[in-house]
Amino acid sequence: MSVSASLALAVGCLLVGSVAGSLITRARRRREVTRPTGPTVAELLLRLVRSSNNGVLVLNRFGDMVLHNNRAEVLGLVRDNRADSRARKAAEQVVETDEDLEVDLSPLEARGRQPEAVVGHVRPLGDGFTVIEAVDHSEAARLEAVRRDFVANVSHELKTPVGAIALLTEAVLDAADDVDEVRRFGTKILHESTRLGTLVTELIALSRLQGAERLPDLNVVEVDAVVREALGRTKLSAESADIQVTADAPSGLLIEGDRTLLVTALSNLLENAIAYSSAGSPVSVSRRQVDDVVEISVTDRGIGIAEEDQQRVFERFYRADKARSRATGGTGLGLAIVKHVAANHGGEVKLWSMQGTGSTFTLRLPVYRGASTNGSAHGPAPESPERIPRLVVTSHEQGGKQ
Repeated sequence: MSVSASLALAVGCLLVGSVAGSLITRARRRREVTRPTGPTVAELLLRLVRSSNNGVLVLNRFGDMVLHNNRAEVLGLVRDNRADSRARKAAEQVVETDEDLEVDLSPLEARGRQPEAVVGHVRPLGDGFTVIEAVDHSEAARLEAVRRDFVANVSHELKTPVGAIALLTEAVLDAADDVDEVRRFGTKILHESTRLGTLVTELIALSRLQGAERLPDLNVVEVDAVVREALGRTKLSAESADIQVTADAPSGLLIEGDRTLLVTALSNLLENAIAYSSAGSPVSVSRRQVDDVVEISVTDRGIGIAEEDQQRVFERFYRADKARSRATGGTGLGLAIVKHVAANHGGEVKLWSMQGTGSTFTLRLPVYRGASTNGSAHGPAPESPERIPRLVVTSHEQGGKQ
């Protein structure tokens, strides 16, 4: 082979090698570009299990735990690093039958005391593996219990005045010739019918308020006007009970909301204070601004509320002193309405109370954004028997001390 031929062959080999190398490099780069850089499918599945709102537990054919998430421990599906015995037995049955199964996993210690309901769905995975998914139905059970109690309470509360009216009407018919007896029974009928009408009105108001939804149409409301109107509404009750109701000086504070609802809420607090105070004792109303919140407080020197009852006085139809409540004619809905009015205005209601000393109920509502927040905004603290905050009640579902 001549020198020129050898050079040509060498140059050709170099060119071929260069092209081949370039192609290989490009192929590698394409593979690197198309190769996934994120988590694997197994990692994603593990993340899915861990982030689930339901408890997830995987068992092998021997009942040993293979995988579980934190929610499984919260719901009691896994305790002390062991699967719940009811779940293990259900898994064994599923392995034998290869059919899905449901099992009650509700906490045994909670049964009969509070509505906790956890249901386990057991499914076969093949090769002896099973998955148990625990679903928490406690909220649905609680709402069902509330609904059931509400219907029972409403039925009872309506039955009492309706039955009384029927009996009193019979008495009027029997005493038709006795003017004094007709007048006496007629007065009682009027009292029971008024009580029935009040109960129906408050039930309607509560049904509209429930849900803690913000009011669609908000108007600027003067706090002083609300206090003035509520005092006017309760003047007759206070005079009849020989209770002196006083209020602090006008504040000039403004809030946003529904004036009628706010007056109703404050009137309910005043009626409550009057009903549970002894004759001659004082009831006071005070108002002030704390940061971006307006506080309207009603303080009495009445019988107070036991600590074990303070969390429940905002429940519908709950009465701390049932005998006294019947005597005062309260519906048991007044404080429930107060709580929902506050919630619908983006606020809350606070309670301080001590037996034998008295109570302070405080409506806390957002101040009107256009109002001034300096100078006299921070008025004197609301009067309370001991000035020691003991309890904040903002989220219990239902009625009152009335």
